[in-house]
Amino acid sequence: QVQLVESGGGLVQTGGSLVLSCAASGRTFSSRALGWFRQAPGKEREFVAAVSGSAGSTYYGDSVKGRFTISRDNAKNTVYLQMGSLKPEDTAVYYCAARTIRFVSRRNDDYNSWGQGTQVTVSS
Repeated sequence: QVQLVESGGGLVQTGGSLVLSCAASGRTFSSRALGWFRQAPGKEREFVAAVSGSAGSTYYGDSVKGRFTISRDNAKNTVYLQMGSLKPEDTAVYYCAARTIRFVSRRNDDYNSWGQGTQVTVSS
């Protein structure tokens, strides 16, 4: 497993932007698929975005496609989530997650390392 620590959450107005960061420990960071998920109160955890290991292919949930961008910096062991055109329905705790392999997944259960989460609140 790797240790993951998210940062960058906060309060933003509708239409605004935020960048979340997730710093990871461990020597195998570059080969792991990484994902961002979110969970709003009373709702199930939702897939947001993922980036594969090695090639860095990206995938997005339908609700954020075109507004969010996931990227990774293997030299810094960090994955980012750039969020734009934010809406009140984007309000949630955002979690960073890592797999043991390079292939992405949209399923929570396929990720075995999780960060503690960072709160994002979008005001209307």
